[in-house]
This record gives sequence, structure tokens and C-alpha cells, in this order.
Amino acid sequence: MSFVKENTVNSEELVNGRQENIDDLLDLEKHKLSVIPQKAETNTDRKMKYVGLPIAIIVFLLLYYMPTPAGLSLAGQSVLACFSFALVLWVTESIPTHVTSLTLMVMLVFTDAWGMKNVLGVLGYDVIWLNVMAFILSSLLVKTNIAKRIALSLIVKFGHSALPMMLAFIVLQLVLAPLIPATAARTVITLPVMLIVAAIYGSTSENPNNFGRNLFLQNLMGINILSAGFMTGSTANLIALAFIFSMAGTKVYYTDWMFANLPVVLTAMFISWLIGPKLLFRLTNKEKQPAIKGGIDVLKKQLDAMGKFSALEKKGAVIFGIVVLMWVTDRFHFGLFGFEINAVMAAIIGGVIALLPRVGILKWNEADIPWHLMLFSAGAYAGGLALNDTGAATWAVQSLFKAINFDKHINFWVLYTVIIAVMMYSHFVFTSKTMRTIILIPFIIALAKELGINPLALALPAAFTIDWVIGLPISAKPNVILFTTGQYSVLDNLKYGFIISTIGIILLLIAGMTWFKFLGITP
Repeated sequence: MSFVKENTVNSEELVNGRQENIDDLLDLEKHKLSVIPQKAETNTDRKMKYVGLPIAIIVFLLLYYMPTPAGLSLAGQSVLACFSFALVLWVTESIPTHVTSLTLMVMLVFTDAWGMKNVLGVLGYDVIWLNVMAFILSSLLVKTNIAKRIALSLIVKFGHSALPMMLAFIVLQLVLAPLIPATAARTVITLPVMLIVAAIYGSTSENPNNFGRNLFLQNLMGINILSAGFMTGSTANLIALAFIFSMAGTKVYYTDWMFANLPVVLTAMFISWLIGPKLLFRLTNKEKQPAIKGGIDVLKKQLDAMGKFSALEKKGAVIFGIVVLMWVTDRFHFGLFGFEINAVMAAIIGGVIALLPRVGILKWNEADIPWHLMLFSAGAYAGGLALNDTGAATWAVQSLFKAINFDKHINFWVLYTVIIAVMMYSHFVFTSKTMRTIILIPFIIALAKELGINPLALALPAAFTIDWVIGLPISAKPNVILFTTGQYSVLDNLKYGFIISTIGIILLLIAGMTWFKFLGITP
């Protein structure tokens, strides 16, 4: 993400009052997600790209032309071949991920693995539409300056010492998580403020300190993990719920998800807030206070310059209020209105209002929609559904049982712990939440069915781990963006991510035995 390096603010610039640099950095409309970011390639990246396509072709041919295994249909074999081809390309990035997804959709049709109507129909699924609406709503937040005002208000109020400052950012990410169902968008919106605050506390890309490490790693965690507290926090959450509904027949409401998992992620954030500055990256007395006298006053001037709430901000707040109200009351809609307004339809209603002439705020060309991410999600989701519909996922589970002589009488909590651990640590291997979701969630549901366990008891807690992508700079798009600031190393990220992920496993195990059991999720 080149804009990070170009716009990094250092201490000297702040001291000398180079206000234009800060003004430029805080102009959120300059940071566009619709433009595919170009990250610097390592030697490993280049080698992976070089070998990826030949390996993908070989894998496809081997799977497609091998004798059809017992219990697997021809269509299922074709899906496995096509999906494996795409999986290799997604991992190696030999071609852009969204192009791979489109290629997969074509291959599913041409190999008669999944019908054209099914493949093209994926673009009509609710998760795709939520993606589109998420970025329209985030564009609304940017244009109205609501996000900027919230961020500056919190920082100015709590930013006079290190720990309250970090807590302010946690609160900021908590506020934005239910409003913007896109982690990359939240990262771009909050990053400029992070950069300025880090500089105020003496941490720059050229000379980072432990304040900067804690600030950026906690925001990395907040952006990702707090998404797990809300059903709409990321697209992957909705994909997981779509699998749970289509394969297990269980409907999960917005409040079901929030009441179950929000206490878990808030506990995790509180623990990280304590152990980060006090244990993992201990703050010196010097790092606990701003390095630049009057640095917070610079941001206060920015806030004061915004003046009182404008008519545009009030209108934007009303639109968001309507959307969030519809989300949190979804289970009551049928009783009140005789029909249900689900999370996606609520977002669409908000998007329509935002785009209405005279009534709304945005013009269509002002909506920052990264269509490449939409296409990637569509292709990945098509592959996951095809694996399920053709029976390939069930066949894979049964084959695994036979290979490892799996005991069907295994203790539930042993199985629960293994699944949570695999889901949590798998983000160190898979660089896409969507990929983890479409590969592992259908597998877990099929596993539960095979063992005679309620699929919800395993699949929903597993889904709660999807957004815990905090271990490596390549684990998620927010990670890539934040890593380019130079505020922490790969080793810093790995240490922090592994420890917090392990804490997350423990928290989800405790929740499974207590809170989730009380809610009727686990037996």
C-alpha cells in the first residue's frame, strides 16, 4: 500500500507545524479500496507465482482423470479437480485472485461439475450483496466525515497517556465494526489517525518504539477480532452462516451471534490491552507519555476545525441508525411486520437511502467498491457450494474417517477443542478468511452430521474463529496494510498473534462449556 509510506508523518513535521501534511493524511477520500493495492514482492512470492500455474494444471489433470473413487460422483470428482486448481492459484497468486475465481466459475460449468445456472446464481447470494452495500456504507462514513469525527473525538479525549490512548482505539474499532462490514475499509479509515498518534508518541517507520508496536498490533487485532463480535463484521462470517443454514438448516440471527461471541472478543481485547504494553512489548516510562509537547493539540485543532455536526453528518447518522436498528431487531421483524428484514436487506435499504437523489448523500461514482474483492468472494463461494452440493465434502470427511480409523464415540469436548484449535491456527497457513471458511466450515458440518452431533454446536464456535487472522502480515488485507507502516516486524506480529490466538482458544473453550451451553449452542 504505497500511500502509507508516502504520507507517513514524523515528529519533526509535527513540531514544525506542517499542518498540510496532516490535512492530507486525514483526507480519507484519497485512500481508495477500489484500486488494487500493489505490495512489494519477495523472492519467495516471485518463485511461488512462477511455479503456481504449472502445479495447478498438474493437480487438476491428476484429479480429473484419475479413476473415480468409490462413493464419489463424477460431478464431485470434477468439483474437487476444479477447486484444487483454484486453491493452488489462490495460494501462489500466479494470477490475480479475482481472475482465479472467475476461472473457477468457468471451469465448473465447462467440466459439467456444477450447472451454469448454479454458478451464475452465486452472484445473487446475499453475501455478495452485503459486500457491495458494506462499501457503499463505508463510503458514506468517509464522505460525511463521521468516521473522522469519531476517531478524533476519542483520541483527543483519551490520548494524553499511552494506555488510555490504546483503549481509545479499541473503542474506536468497536464502534466501527458493526457499522462497516469490511475490515479493509475500517483499516484505511483509521490508519491515518494511527500514523499521527504514533508520531506524537515518538514512533515512526524509521525508528519504531514499543508504543508503536502495541498501537498497531492492537489495532490489527481490534480490526480483525472485533469483527468476530458481529455477524456483519466480515463477509466470511456471512459465508459461514450461509453454509450453516444451507447444510444444517439452522438460522442464526444477528443478536444470536452478537450475544454469543461479543463477550468473548471483548475479553480477548481487554487481555491484549493489559499484556501487550505490560508483558509482550513493555512500555518504558518515556513511551507512556507523548514525545511531542502539544502533539494531541494538533489533532484537537483538526477536530475543532470540523465545527458542530453538519446537516450531512446528521443525515448519515440517521441512515446508519436505521440500518443498525434493523440488524439488532431482526428476530422480532416477523412478529412485528409479518416478514423478516435480514441483515443483507437492511444494508440494501441503507444503501438505497444513501444513494437517493436529494434524500441521500452519495452519488454512485462516489461509492468506493472494490469489485475485485466481490468477484473473488463469488468464485470462492461457488466452489464451496459446489463441494457441498455434489457430495464431495461429505466424501472427503468419510474418507478421512477411514484413513485415521476415527472413533465415532470421541468425547465432544475433545473434538470441540481440536476443531477450535485447527480453525484458529489455520490462519497461519491460509491467507484468506474466505478460503478457510469455504474449506473448513462445510467439512465441520459434514463431520458433525457423520457423528450425530448438532452441526451448530461445532460449526458456529468454529465460525467465531474466522476473523482471528492476527498471526502474520499476510494473514489478511488489514495486516498487509498495517505492516507496510514499518511499526513492527514479522517476528513481533508472529509472537503477538500466536499468544493472543492461544488465549482465544482457551476463551472459546471456556465459553463453550459455560456461556455457549447456557445459550443452547453447545450440549
